Amino acid sequence: MGMATKKRLELKLPIPTRFKHPMPLPLPLPPKERGSDHFVLAGPVQRKLDVTSMHKEMAELIRQAQSSDLERLGILGHGSGGTVYKVLHRKSSSHYALKVVRLDHDRYIMREAEILKKINSPFIVKCEGIFEEGGSINFVLEYMDGGSLANLLKHKKRMSESFIANAAAQVLKGLKYLHGERIVHRDIKPSNLLMNRNSQVIKIADFGVSRVVSQSMDTVSCNSYVGTCAYMSPERFDPDSYGGSYNGYAGDVWSFGLSMLECYVGYFPFLAPGQKADWATLMCAICFGDPPCAPPGSSAQFRSFIGCCLQKDPSNRWTPSQLLNHPFLTEFMHRFK
Repeated sequence: MGMATKKRLELKLPIPTRFKHPMPLPLPLPPKERGSDHFVLAGPVQRKLDVTSMHKEMAELIRQAQSSDLERLGILGHGSGGTVYKVLHRKSSSHYALKVVRLDHDRYIMREAEILKKINSPFIVKCEGIFEEGGSINFVLEYMDGGSLANLLKHKKRMSESFIANAAAQVLKGLKYLHGERIVHRDIKPSNLLMNRNSQVIKIADFGVSRVVSQSMDTVSCNSYVGTCAYMSPERFDPDSYGGSYNGYAGDVWSFGLSMLECYVGYFPFLAPGQKADWATLMCAICFGDPPCAPPGSSAQFRSFIGCCLQKDPSNRWTPSQLLNHPFLTEFMHRFK
């Protein structure tokens, strides 16, 4: 009796798209309300920076300096590309944040330097100077002494609607300014939103993965997986399902809305409290699940505001200008005039 031949089933399971480049670990920038004017660091550099690939204006921003002008008081943060220190500028007795990034990460360093030179807004952490020393680029940044919204979440667990309205208005003004300058941040999240000591002033920080949009483009086709995947919009993971292109401006609004909702509920909205995140879980939740919404206990205005930010279709997502005129913010600003 012959043996029956078993037919092998040919099953093909979809495999998530791999990142084209290693995802850089975002480097959180520190914190304090700025209390002094610009300063110019002086002294000889140890090694001349090669600026042949940079614009002439960029070369002018790289100021001659030496580390002896700055006294390092402590470490504020670490990342794969470098370290952020709290420093004292001896000549002015002012505190700053010093972000030190190795030159072998120059794919992002030069872009960040160009953007920091370009921007000037009270809603964005200011760059006071840039210099090169010992194989690293040093960014001298405004120091904010209140930490980040992520720090506040760890201690306070959740924030009130009035606090979120105040924070949201300032972040949206920062995003409105950036988008007006054709700059997409691409990494809006609580750890990149910094506060002063009394938590009243909120500013956008960390432009390590930001991008300036080409003048010939109305939207941003920056489909690389840079930034923090947890806060990426659905179309950033799967642009083909949304017309084949990624609008970076709308992507910033999604990340903003997710961050504000996290501040309210006290945990990352796509996961249960305490749940550990992994890439596959996040991708499936963001791409195939319903967008998170504010809980029933919140006000109708707040639920509507979050809903306007977290539209899965980017064409339906509100812009920063529109969100600044949302009743959740206009009513708050009217009450506190």
